[in-house]
Amino acid sequence: MTKILAITGGVGGAKLALGLSKVLNEDEVLFLVNTGDDFQHLGLEISPDVDSLLYALSEKNNPELGWGRKDESWNFISTLEELGEDAWFRLGDRDLALHTIRTQKLARGQSIQQVTDELSAALGIRHRIAPMSQSKISTIVETPDGKLGFQEYFVREKCEPKVVNFQFQGIETAEPNPVVVSWLKQCDGVVICPSNPYVSVDPILKVPGLKELLRSKPVIAVSPIVGGLAIKGPAAKMMKELGVPPSPIAVSDHYGDLLSGFVLDKTDGDQANDISIPSIVTQTVMVTLQDRIDLAKQCVRFLEELA
Repeated sequence: MTKILAITGGVGGAKLALGLSKVLNEDEVLFLVNTGDDFQHLGLEISPDVDSLLYALSEKNNPELGWGRKDESWNFISTLEELGEDAWFRLGDRDLALHTIRTQKLARGQSIQQVTDELSAALGIRHRIAPMSQSKISTIVETPDGKLGFQEYFVREKCEPKVVNFQFQGIETAEPNPVVVSWLKQCDGVVICPSNPYVSVDPILKVPGLKELLRSKPVIAVSPIVGGLAIKGPAAKMMKELGVPPSPIAVSDHYGDLLSGFVLDKTDGDQANDISIPSIVTQTVMVTLQDRIDLAKQCVRFLEELA
């Protein structure tokens, strides 16, 4: 196995991405990341899933909070609160610098791929991060009381509203990132990291033409659901509210015939026989760096067997 595409979004995806970056060099893996969470806030262009990956791969992420940068300070946001302004989206001082640079570069006409490449280089990241599209796509959460932008739902409302459906504004006219299209022509297999299937992976898969390109490759997915719970984030809650049992089987069914193989945690090992495609049972809960590396090795080996 020489070339892998890793599809990722959120903190869970970034954990496995770090493991993959430790076992594969920059010519062997490309990270395709969700940008449906991107939004403008306080005049700044913020790309949460890209930033989770930037901080994970540069090993500057904040393990205590699970998001943002380590060694963070909060002078900006606390001053904003002091001045009576809305501070529901917690921007740390170090994090703020990255958003400011992105906003300036995009305003000068650079593409989101160019900006991501330059930020990666500045942070010492060798592996390439590819946003899913150069076009703007926005994830909208439909609730019984109306529609919310994803960050409004996720951060401001703390995932409390009931989920009815999701929309991806701008998806119809979007095109896959050319960097990803080019990589897939020589790619040997695809790993879908343990990210939320509905709001981290679906926006990527729904970019017109991308799923068709992926179908020509062996594709495996790692379940983000372990023991009926999401390791991180609201995936299990969303599934229940959509009338879907929060289980590895349901995640596998959600991806359907796109998958060639499935990876589930040993906690759910008894469900492996009920999954209709080849499956492996291993430890998917990643607490340490070694956990990330071990799972990455298992995924690469599994793809090699399927190929």
